[in-house]
Amino acid sequence: MKEIEVKGQKRTDLGKKAAKAMRKEGLIPCNLYGEAKNADGAPEALSIACPMSELRKIVYTPHIYVIKLVIDGEERTAILKELQFHPVTDALLHVDFYEVNDQKPITVGIPVKLNGLAQGVRDGGRMNLSIRKIDVTAKYQAIPEHLDIDVTAMTIGKSIKVGDLHFEGLEMATSKNVVVCSIKATRKSIAASQAEA
Repeated sequence: MKEIEVKGQKRTDLGKKAAKAMRKEGLIPCNLYGEAKNADGAPEALSIACPMSELRKIVYTPHIYVIKLVIDGEERTAILKELQFHPVTDALLHVDFYEVNDQKPITVGIPVKLNGLAQGVRDGGRMNLSIRKIDVTAKYQAIPEHLDIDVTAMTIGKSIKVGDLHFEGLEMATSKNVVVCSIKATRKSIAASQAEA
């Protein structure tokens, strides 16, 4: 996983009014969840604010990053947990980070990358990618930038499910029955197979 640094600052003014004023200044309200728990045992968040210019590099990208959050000079390691956008303008409203460490495994969605030209596509079929990300559980250092899946041997009508995949050091968190990709027959491929017959 690539590492990227994002600077931020602690915020004391909480609530909608404060958040609105913050956004006008180009800052986005964020929460950092980690090991800290409140009296009820629920995760307790550290309220921070990060400039939009800093967040842009982790929000508008297909890559996943380990984020070095520098909050008032103090460094914390985190991953992106959740993003909230405005339903109409699509402007970024809020970001949740999740603090990670070397010991504790995390579950995160990794982009799927199909490698090779499938035999079924050569025969006129169409490759259909059903899911773009697969959830895996591992220590953050072991998590790759993407999951490489070789599709060269796939023929028309065949599919690859999550249960068919195995990656060293990664535990699949997505259900085994979920189809990752499949090759569908097209009119052209059906016509070609009928002509052969």
